[in-house]
Amino acid sequence: MPIPLLLVEDEPAIARTIVFALEREGFHVEHVMLVREARERLWSPRCDHAAVILDVGLPDGSGLDLCRDLRQRSRMSIVILSARGEEMDRVLGLELGADDYIAKPFSPRELCARLRSLLRRSAMPPVDSIGVAVDDLLAHDADSARIRFGTVWLKLTRREYGLLRALMRTPGKVWSREALLDAAWGSDADSTDRTVDTHVKTLRAKLRDVRPDLDPIVTHRGLGYSLDLPHDA
Repeated sequence: MPIPLLLVEDEPAIARTIVFALEREGFHVEHVMLVREARERLWSPRCDHAAVILDVGLPDGSGLDLCRDLRQRSRMSIVILSARGEEMDRVLGLELGADDYIAKPFSPRELCARLRSLLRRSAMPPVDSIGVAVDDLLAHDADSARIRFGTVWLKLTRREYGLLRALMRTPGKVWSREALLDAAWGSDADSTDRTVDTHVKTLRAKLRDVRPDLDPIVTHRGLGYSLDLPHDA
């Protein structure tokens, strides 16, 4: 059965190329041109899209705003397309919850490959056990894919969840960025060290919202990151 996707792209020629390439690879693509139309589809109780592909510059709004709002509601895979390939645009997209960012012009075959990789990793079950706890301050419920910090269940993106889950497996161990990429993105992920740094930054902010007095993710310059909690926390 074809995998349903939503494409939000206002340039008809680009949209036709993407739809043709993806449907030839076994996806079913619904195409809309406006943020308003995308919200109607994505906010519908009948929405069954496995992923959304978002252009940034749309006639009635920003794809980045839609990305942020969607990530607050769903763990659906999000890929951002944009003619703007500057680092700050890529970082902003990732900070708002996108799973991947592809700058135009791009290869439709590359887009297909990245989508398949994202969907394959999002379907993978957790590899660690239920109820992993660190000093009773951090606890992981693998059945519901949730992590509790103190008394609060954190609202995490899939990447933030994967990073924190990996760090929780071995408290005190220094994880290289490459190892964290493998753990949270998969060994075939086309991402960079900068992607890990960006997601660690957003994850730290969410932890500080719960416990401003703690910064449990420690940066080891030139090496990577570790999880360290005081015993009296």
